[in-house]
Amino acid sequence: MNNDRYYKIIIVEPSPIIAAGLKHLLHESNEFVIAGHMDNIAYLKNRIAALRPDLLIVNPVVIDFDKRFALRSLFQDIPNVAIMALVHNYIDSDILRQYNGVIEIYDTSNTIETKLRNALSSQIDKKEFFENGGDLTEREIDVLIAVAKGLMNKEIADKLNISIHTVISHRKNITRKTGIKSVSGLTVYALINNLITSDEV
Repeated sequence: MNNDRYYKIIIVEPSPIIAAGLKHLLHESNEFVIAGHMDNIAYLKNRIAALRPDLLIVNPVVIDFDKRFALRSLFQDIPNVAIMALVHNYIDSDILRQYNGVIEIYDTSNTIETKLRNALSSQIDKKEFFENGGDLTEREIDVLIAVAKGLMNKEIADKLNISIHTVISHRKNITRKTGIKSVSGLTVYALINNLITSDEV
């Protein structure tokens, strides 16, 4: 991480108390600056291109349920932004897998800052792979990550809100571009390129 700069954060949280608490915990940080707080996703989408945040902290409940499994499609204008889930009630684990990390209600300021750094690092790794590693599209990377995590085609389709036919098409493209046919080979490929961690396999 580059410590010579600060990272702009936008919080999307309907509870003013929780948002204020998070702002307070990050107030002393020289690394992270709260650039805005919004209570709904529609207002964020109207402002996000102008604000250009490095990181979003989003309570998943602000996203319509039918769109919660297609998180990245909501932020196509800034595809390299890291997105953290802010969780203080039950959220399906499949939904949370789309985020770069999860902040929980009892996390300390040090824990939150560590999680934010990890989220930014994981998104930077993905961006560098996308820019330098070649050839896979953003959606193919999403499918590759899901395959490496052991998901079946139906599970991938449900998670990414696409058809099974589209998943199969992406998998064929991934095999063609990487030259790797086996799931174990794709898992190693994802690990080597920092798209997943060993804990996620």
